[in-house]
Amino acid sequence: MIEYFSENLWLLWTVVALVCLIIELSSGDFFVTCFAIGAGCGVVSSCLGLPFWLQVVVFAICSVLSILFIRPKILCRLHAPEHERTSNVDALIGRVGLVVEAIPEGGSGYVKVDGDDWKAVSSDGTRLPKGAKARIVKMDSIIATVEKVDADESAV
Repeated sequence: MIEYFSENLWLLWTVVALVCLIIELSSGDFFVTCFAIGAGCGVVSSCLGLPFWLQVVVFAICSVLSILFIRPKILCRLHAPEHERTSNVDALIGRVGLVVEAIPEGGSGYVKVDGDDWKAVSSDGTRLPKGAKARIVKMDSIIATVEKVDADESAV
C-alpha cells in the first residue's frame, strides 16, 4: 500500500484535498479550503514528476499564498454589506406607523407598525395625537422612539 502511494503521490495529494474540503464543511471560514488549494497544487507538482520534498514545498507555499490572497477576497465577497439584512427590532427603524394611543408630552403611548403595537415615546418630547403618522427613529429594547411624519412625507 505504501509502495502504491509512493508511486502515485498525486493520489495522496487528492486525498489530502478531499479531506480538507470535508473538514471545511464543518467550519465555513475558508481557512481549510486554502490547504485544499495547496493540495491541488501538490497534485499538479506530482504529475509534473517533482520529488516529494519539492511537492511539500509547493503545497506549503500555495497554501500560504491562498491564505494571504484568496481567502480575504472570498470572505469580503461573502460578507459584502449588500448581503446584510436587518432583523428583529432593528428592521423597524425607519418604518412609519400609526399612533393608536396618544403620546403625551414627555410620556409614552403606542404606535402600530405592521399590525404590531409598540410602546413609543416622542423623540423631541412633544405630544403626538392618536391617528398621527410616526416614523421610528430608534429602538430601546421594546420601546420605540418616534418622530411625527407630515402627511406629504408619509406617502413616500
